[in-house]
Amino acid sequence: MIEGAMIWNEPNNKSHWNPELDPDWSIYADTVIRTGKAIADVNPDLTRVLGGMSPIDPHWVERMRGHGALDEVDVVAVHGFPIDWNLWPIHAWPDKIAEIKAVVPDKPIWATEVGVGSFGAEEVQAFGVDKTAELLVGLVPNIYWYSLFDLPQSWGAETRHREAEGSSYFRHFYMGLIREDGSPKPALDHYAKHAGDMGLMQWFHFHDPRLDEAVKWMKDLGVKKLRTGLSWADSFRPGATEWFDRQMEALSDFEVLVTFCFTPEHLGVEAHHTSCAKDPQQFADFCAWAVERYAPASTAVKSRA
Repeated sequence: MIEGAMIWNEPNNKSHWNPELDPDWSIYADTVIRTGKAIADVNPDLTRVLGGMSPIDPHWVERMRGHGALDEVDVVAVHGFPIDWNLWPIHAWPDKIAEIKAVVPDKPIWATEVGVGSFGAEEVQAFGVDKTAELLVGLVPNIYWYSLFDLPQSWGAETRHREAEGSSYFRHFYMGLIREDGSPKPALDHYAKHAGDMGLMQWFHFHDPRLDEAVKWMKDLGVKKLRTGLSWADSFRPGATEWFDRQMEALSDFEVLVTFCFTPEHLGVEAHHTSCAKDPQQFADFCAWAVERYAPASTAVKSRA
């Protein structure tokens, strides 16, 4: 079942939203307002989540409040990777949550993407799983570990500058608990101890061949909550609705936080998936369509966070 809908992924991260086109995030805020209202019109009981921020930035949240975006969401989400990308230690997790809570005391904070990769050493990832659970379980209502699978090298990571980012780019391929060849890393056993309290975040590509395998792994691990995405850009591919139907049916036994993101090239101000839309209402309309199809008011969760 669908537990919530997230409006974009890491909108304050220049790899996922182009700040040159939207320097004060006013277009993103307008997108949130339109989309939040559209989701509520279809299903007023579905939890609306402000796209997980990375970096964790209370000043950006205040900017969103100033633009009126916080009025149309129920949850504020954060993403953190202190060992791989962020400039703060893993032990600072409670402080980072407190920074956001201080500026949005009226809304729950969810940690919708957390993780430690195995780029440097697989032992570091195993430590990261346990330490992240120790610091966040009980502190925030929902936590999603990124990710179940390593990203295949041949697929490429969804960043703006790719290999030019140096090791920051290549770390994207080592964030999973399971290697590209399907073999488990040591961290998988550590995660299994926390699977009931810490969900998973796993992107599925269009016609992703790993979907059924992922479902089996998650059920074996005892995972209850999953965050994944539905791509606005993919919705224009032939057979998109059939793929979305298959994906959401396969995931129906989990409490799913679905993330809406990625701009079709022909509808962006710039021909890139990170671009803001020429008309944000078109993105809102896509989200409303998806909510109507996969989380209509009659079947969605009836309580908010």
